[in-house]
Amino acid sequence: MVAPMHPGDLLPHRPPFLLVDEIVDIQPGTGARGRWHLTGKEDFFAGHFPGQPTLPGVLMVESLAQVGAAALLADERFAGSLPLFGGIDRARFRRQVVPGETLDLEVSLSHLSAKAGRGHGRAVVDGARACEVDMLFVISR
Repeated sequence: MVAPMHPGDLLPHRPPFLLVDEIVDIQPGTGARGRWHLTGKEDFFAGHFPGQPTLPGVLMVESLAQVGAAALLADERFAGSLPLFGGIDRARFRRQVVPGETLDLEVSLSHLSAKAGRGHGRAVVDGARACEVDMLFVISR
């Protein structure tokens, strides 16, 4: 286990496309947990939707992918690689996520090879499932 860290210590993403604020637990090559605190100041809330701001589901999936990428990149076998989406399967959105809420993000990795892998992600707000998704990723070197 690696101590909690800022996601920018592992990920190549930077604002405005860094969609996780903290990595709270990480098992290199196996999985990770993170958090994204939604303040309401994020630009996408202004247009999605005016008067009823809602986190777009695609950004929830991307935040889960970033947590999974942190777990992958923490493994010395994949350090310096670039994990990219290869596919998104069985994405399900269970509740609306709004400004002021915190997404608790958890990803477990499986079927890792030198070129690709799979992950299962789950996003939760106050104990209620917001999103669940299976992801396929490819590893660019």
